[in-house]
Amino acid sequence: MIGSSVLTACGSDGGGKVTLNWYINPDAQETVDKIAKNCSTDDYSIAVQLLPNNATEQRTQLARRLAAKDSSTDLMNLDPIFVPEFASAGWLEPFVDDLSSQALGEDVLAGAAATATWDGQVVVVPQWSNTQVLWYRKSLAEAAGLDMSKPVTWKQIIDGAADNGGKVGVQGNKYEGYVVWINSMIMGAGGNIVTDTEAGRDAKIEIDSDAGRDAATIIKQLADSKAAQADLSVSNEGTSLAGLLESKANPGPGSFNVNWTFVYKNQVDAEANGDLVKGATKDLGWARWPATVEGEESRPPIGGIQVGVGAYSKHTEMAQEAALCVTNSDAQEALAVEAGLFPSRGSVYESKALTDAFPEDLLALFRESIDAAGPRPQSPYYSQISSAVQSVWHPPSSVEPDKTPEESAKFLSDVLAGKRLL
Repeated sequence: MIGSSVLTACGSDGGGKVTLNWYINPDAQETVDKIAKNCSTDDYSIAVQLLPNNATEQRTQLARRLAAKDSSTDLMNLDPIFVPEFASAGWLEPFVDDLSSQALGEDVLAGAAATATWDGQVVVVPQWSNTQVLWYRKSLAEAAGLDMSKPVTWKQIIDGAADNGGKVGVQGNKYEGYVVWINSMIMGAGGNIVTDTEAGRDAKIEIDSDAGRDAATIIKQLADSKAAQADLSVSNEGTSLAGLLESKANPGPGSFNVNWTFVYKNQVDAEANGDLVKGATKDLGWARWPATVEGEESRPPIGGIQVGVGAYSKHTEMAQEAALCVTNSDAQEALAVEAGLFPSRGSVYESKALTDAFPEDLLALFRESIDAAGPRPQSPYYSQISSAVQSVWHPPSSVEPDKTPEESAKFLSDVLAGKRLL
């Protein structure tokens, strides 16, 4: 379903000023509307069109339009995991020559840049980047005897929470968020779910590995622990925040929580609205995503939004100019300050607007985490890869280190070969 805006037919007004349709995910719509207005010119206006909330449904709607060679899709927001599929299908207009350097200059953080190219070409422009950090209640970490100025492991926080009446919040529902968790734990142990992804269906499946078993061991430890949240098998980004900080509804000792950058503003707003007890956010701490293996650096998740230009647009030149504008430093600064969606350009983290709005060490942590992130497999068949992993690894309580990685490798192999249905 298209959202509140009325879709402009054919992306043009019939010979006068052109209208470029920009399909967006429904995050920070008020800010995006202002960005669209600021980036409209005497030659064209940018009309915002809303996609569904769910990332999978966003992909489906855009894919249907582009498969039908829809010329009204001028600009589109894409989750990085769908970029390879859209690019390999020929649905994205590449940014070439000077445009490629404008889209992906040296200022773009490495983690964001890694998801913006396909087959040697720049196919999208990073707008904002998302990463996960370890949020925690300082008093719980202190009770657990953890020095949070140093890297901590998954085992340490699970044991620390369980021994002190606390919880560990993760995303364990059967959805993309669960694969985000699994992928980063595997990469943190030096492995991958698949490699050689440009081979398409013939990608090398590597989830049945020591790294896969390390990730499965952590899931089993948490699922069997008193630190597991009661709704672990259906938990998501929002529900897993319950009890992170003190509220009348959750007066317990708190939790550790791996979650995206929105949490800081979310918790500050929650205290201001009376949803947390007064002063609760003074107990909020943040640290690097937990290590899978002690002594090895973690590979935090990365997400965000990239802006692409539809290959069937009648105005690709204007649309690419518009894409560069809606992703520029001013736009990224506004998205961060007003909506907590963090920049993909390093210089924006040093702007006064951001340093006034967020703690300096938190900004440094976000930037470090995006640079060190472990992206999910960049494959045209990512949707099948993700669904196959979810099918075997869910629910978390069923995961067995000696069986689950091997079973999922066989299942994924059959799915990519077209021998099994999801």
